[in-house]
Amino acid sequence: MKHDIRKVKPLQMTDARWTSGFWADRFGLAHHEMIDSMEEALQVKENGAYMPNFEVAAGLKSDRHYGEDWSDGDCYKFLEACAHVYALTKDPKLDEKMDKYIGFIAKAQDEDGYISTNVQLSHKQRWGQRIFHEDYNFGHLLTAACVHHTATGKDNFLNVAIKAADYLNHTFNPCPKHLIHYGWNPSNIMGLVDLYRITGNEQHLKLADIFMTMRGAGYGGEDQNQDRTPLREESEATGHAVTAVYLYAGAADVYAHTQEEAIMNALEKIWDNMYLKKMYITGGIGSIYNGLSPNGDKIWEAFGTDYHLPNRSAYTETCANIGNAMWSMRMFDLTQNPKYMDVFERVVYNNLLGSMSIDGHHFCYTNPLETRGGKLFNHSSLQTQHFRTQRWFTHTCYCCPPQVLRTVAKLNQWAYGQSSEGLYVHLYSGNELKTVLESGETLELDVQTAFPAEETVSLTVKSSLSQETSIFLRIPAWAEKASVKVNGKSLEGVAAGSYFEIRQAWKSGDVIELVLPMQIRMIAANPMVEEARGQVAFTYGPFVYCLESIDLPEGTGIDQIRIPHQIQLSAQYDGELLGGVARLQGTAVKLPAADHSDALYKPFSPVQTEDIQISLVPYYAWNNRGHSDMSVWLPLI
Repeated sequence: MKHDIRKVKPLQMTDARWTSGFWADRFGLAHHEMIDSMEEALQVKENGAYMPNFEVAAGLKSDRHYGEDWSDGDCYKFLEACAHVYALTKDPKLDEKMDKYIGFIAKAQDEDGYISTNVQLSHKQRWGQRIFHEDYNFGHLLTAACVHHTATGKDNFLNVAIKAADYLNHTFNPCPKHLIHYGWNPSNIMGLVDLYRITGNEQHLKLADIFMTMRGAGYGGEDQNQDRTPLREESEATGHAVTAVYLYAGAADVYAHTQEEAIMNALEKIWDNMYLKKMYITGGIGSIYNGLSPNGDKIWEAFGTDYHLPNRSAYTETCANIGNAMWSMRMFDLTQNPKYMDVFERVVYNNLLGSMSIDGHHFCYTNPLETRGGKLFNHSSLQTQHFRTQRWFTHTCYCCPPQVLRTVAKLNQWAYGQSSEGLYVHLYSGNELKTVLESGETLELDVQTAFPAEETVSLTVKSSLSQETSIFLRIPAWAEKASVKVNGKSLEGVAAGSYFEIRQAWKSGDVIELVLPMQIRMIAANPMVEEARGQVAFTYGPFVYCLESIDLPEGTGIDQIRIPHQIQLSAQYDGELLGGVARLQGTAVKLPAADHSDALYKPFSPVQTEDIQISLVPYYAWNNRGHSDMSVWLPLI
């Protein structure tokens, strides 16, 4: 197997286990609520993803195909989530559930390894059109099977994946000219690298490189599918935001083994373009519902031009936002640059959680930064299911819920990383860690904290190490004046936006105390962001905040609220509100209600203002109390 050059690598699936606090609560929700609820949704014929398609394709029942072309991939994501939860809980019901569905999938697979029920159960031709999403379905099959094998030790799903990968290799290696533009949502690149890391078969890695290289390799490509410019020559984030970050994350996986510098050079430029010019304060990406790229290509659900970040029509699909976190995590693993993990954190605390209801049963496809009257767009013809702000249980496009579920289920694995120097701590929540370091020694930690409800994190070493080993604590960019003590002794040099290294020969009973001050920050956008000019947003620790009209007096609208330059907000924790959140409260200015119902423009005249108390809630908790207008950005006065 080719050398893995990642500087930081994820831990094993069960090395870290949530025990208490913020992420333990969300993992418990995934285990006890979300899996059963989602399985129920996957049995509904009107839903975009429909699990019984596999039974029909297996010849076990008679029916037609239901759901979208990408239904299979979303079902595989659900099974991947089950495997992550099973790895930590050993819940026998989950094991039975997975084996049942894997049995249907294995029987549905054709003899030559092909499986995509939308094609098998229709008159569609294999690889007839890239919007059939066969690459997406294959890719999520490969990843889910690898996770299942790692979690259970079984080969039943893995054998399906190997057979499928062999079929892909036969079809695409070398890539025939008539398929040079083939491929839509390229989870197959990540999936093939996942399979390579399990099997060591370099054929899978080579094929992943081929699929990556196909993008932009032929004439007539378009920005929408990242197919106009070869990835190695690209410098901007462009086109459909989900297919983009899936491509970029897959390319990062390929680079981790091929070490081709042209890939990394391109990824760094593309990521910086996204981060500096095309990403929302919430970590959301994909500002354009429908439009044209700078090259004149038709685009939708896509990155827009630099600094074009509309709030009410922000598309910011859930899958794209989570894909941003997936890609950013990979970029950190390759570079050890803390900026990537700051974006990862922003996504998981805001967009990941904001896309689902507090109870875990209902979801949003888009994640706007502003709503009025329940609309994301002002044109009634665009009020389709994709764009409703009301959360839903089933949906014509069901890709987002299993994406959320599998991410919540595996965050324990992303909470840490390790390198040749020692352990990296990425996320803070109550957990127990037991991991074998690259040195061969076993490091055990007991982490006690109610973060982010409190500022202090206590990490107790439970095992003695004979060699000096580093523990790298992530100090988020927002955590100015963070402090670290070891066994009561304060350490110097702690800086926001960095990893603070503590290196010593750790002894059982050593205690690290980390304090992350949860300061309220008033944020302004780059003046090139026209939609946020003259406005401010508020953050508190890792959370972005918003104002919902339900928290204003009856008859008062969000558009009447103005923020004084010198506003003083205070954080007040409310354990009864929205599952327990900190409100940001203070005095703003209220303008009289403006009547523009009969005119687009009217002369401005001086108005009387009055003080008003406002209360902001975390963005992730919006849209959980019935219909309510909402804004992240609020105008100054």
